Amino acid sequence: MVQKYQSPVRVYKYPFELVMAAYEKRFPTCPQIPVFLGSEVLHESRSADGAVHVVERSCRLRVEAPRLLRKIAGVEHVVFVQRNVLNWKERTLLIEAHNETLASRVVVKENCSYTVHPENEEWTCFEQSASLDIRSFFGFESALEKIAMKQYTANIKRGKEVIEHYLKELISQGTSHIPRWTPAPVPQEDAHPQGGLRDPGSLEVCRPGSAGGPSTETVGTEGDKLDTDYIERCLGHLTPMQESCLIQLRHWLQETHKGKIPKDEHILRFLRARDFHLERAWEMLCQSLSWRKQHQVDLLLQTWRPPALLQEFYAGGWHYQDIDGRPLYILRLGHMDTKGLMKAVGEEVLLQHVLSVNEEGQKRCEGNTKQFGRPISSWTCLVDLEGLSLRHLWRPGVKALLRMIEVVEDNYPETLGRLLIVRAPRVFPVLWTLISPFINENTRQKFLIYSGSNYQGPGGLVDYLDKDVIPDFLGGECLCNIPEGGLVPKSLYMTEEDQEHEDQLRQWTETYQSASVLRGSPHEVVVEIVERESVITWDFDILRGDVLFSLYHAKQAPTLGPQEPGARAGGQQTDKGRALGGDYSRVEAPLVCREGDSIQVPVLSSLFIHHTDCVSAVCQGSGDTAVHRPDLVPALRDPVDCRGKGQILAGLRPGAPGPHP
Repeated sequence: MVQKYQSPVRVYKYPFELVMAAYEKRFPTCPQIPVFLGSEVLHESRSADGAVHVVERSCRLRVEAPRLLRKIAGVEHVVFVQRNVLNWKERTLLIEAHNETLASRVVVKENCSYTVHPENEEWTCFEQSASLDIRSFFGFESALEKIAMKQYTANIKRGKEVIEHYLKELISQGTSHIPRWTPAPVPQEDAHPQGGLRDPGSLEVCRPGSAGGPSTETVGTEGDKLDTDYIERCLGHLTPMQESCLIQLRHWLQETHKGKIPKDEHILRFLRARDFHLERAWEMLCQSLSWRKQHQVDLLLQTWRPPALLQEFYAGGWHYQDIDGRPLYILRLGHMDTKGLMKAVGEEVLLQHVLSVNEEGQKRCEGNTKQFGRPISSWTCLVDLEGLSLRHLWRPGVKALLRMIEVVEDNYPETLGRLLIVRAPRVFPVLWTLISPFINENTRQKFLIYSGSNYQGPGGLVDYLDKDVIPDFLGGECLCNIPEGGLVPKSLYMTEEDQEHEDQLRQWTETYQSASVLRGSPHEVVVEIVERESVITWDFDILRGDVLFSLYHAKQAPTLGPQEPGARAGGQQTDKGRALGGDYSRVEAPLVCREGDSIQVPVLSSLFIHHTDCVSAVCQGSGDTAVHRPDLVPALRDPVDCRGKGQILAGLRPGAPGPHP
């Protein structure tokens, strides 16, 4: 595979003529570049008026590679041929170099240019590109490729330091200005080019990337190019290879997207998300750009207006910035009624709101970059989990959360600088086990989790937030105007007629199933425990009539017949001859559920079941009762038809196992 490098524009704040004088001091030897052993001129020529000066040199470079590779190659140094075309009239220097040593096995090409800065003629710009193609090297192609690129990038910035060293030397010697070239008077009969030299304006020069022929690459305008000062100021410190990846990806996007490309900080996020692997970052970014166009995300901040209900019950909002200048977003997840919000506004509205938060976060990062004068490309999220319970593990809500995580991971990579989770309750490991596999490893490394009140001392929030911005509800002095959330009234829930979105309708029909409970004919669900130390939650809605809900536990499972193991619903499963207190025991006191109730276990049950045990959920109806019930997910595996919702969350309880019931 051909490895390529493309530098950003490096700016010397000196005139072109002075930079050229410094450049010439590098030859024939340069003590400041230890790998450069020396050079000799192979050919030199000038145009008739002296405007164009062409020099070809043979340069010897020491091979910095393991001794084994040097012995296999049979070389201690390599020879490069360099061709320089200096045009004093146009104020340009174009440099082309290629390797002469091992040319049949390894092909190295380098192109450099010195030009006048387009906005300040007293400054000089430098650009550099190179390619490495290892065709055959005794089976060590991969090792040589890594060594070569590492050594090349290590010496790139050294070259700029050398030029600046000689510039200072010239100035210290009293040379601070060199006059520009002016044409000498030429007699009329001698005005034509002689000796085969062409007119300077028509002199053929191999430009960067041409390798002896016309370039097939589209060259962007000067305004499209990046310079090192801009990168350092607006994007942060990048290694030479990271700078090269950014420039190459921008160039690809300019070719394929007709010049309409994302902002540089946006491109850089995708490169970081894929560890600066160009092809993978390109694929991810193109998919995201297509998604943004399809859903008109670029217009979201101008068009999105959250419903009044969401503004009242969604407990999240922006709150100043963290100690590093990142915008701070606070989410009081434990105070949010996720089930109520889902039933009141639907998953799509919540997703739109989450996307608008991410769009606003990027906008605030740009503002903080300008405000603080340093690159700020990510934001901090503070999540308060006080009040988090198994109610928040409602299956449709978790599925919606996983979908949102997937969308954000795919389209807003590297936007989260830090996630501070405070007051995490005992149920948090359950939620974390559910969602963590869907979070990128790089993102997980940014999570800091505090339980109890250990966020209040040294090592807590004060390490990441200024004391004057810590919210009052976390013991700080800053008044936080974020909504407190709370339960969404059921009167605000959408009716079936309101649920027009196909995905939302499918969500409810796939998650819930209906059952009728008749007087004297209980509806029972038997759950056979197959995972040690499991936790059961349940969730159901009463559509019509009243229901008495009970939960029982037995050491020995009843005979279930030739059905799939797990949960089974419908009718009475337990033998009427079995005695309460002997064959089985009551786990939860009977709960009277009225018409319209939405029942979900609100707190973590103390029941930790061991495998081979069995629990059964029983509903007894008064009259003809309709129950809207979700599927059961034993051990988080395939759904099985059941009555009250049971999610068996295996092995998620921290600490020692609970008592055997």
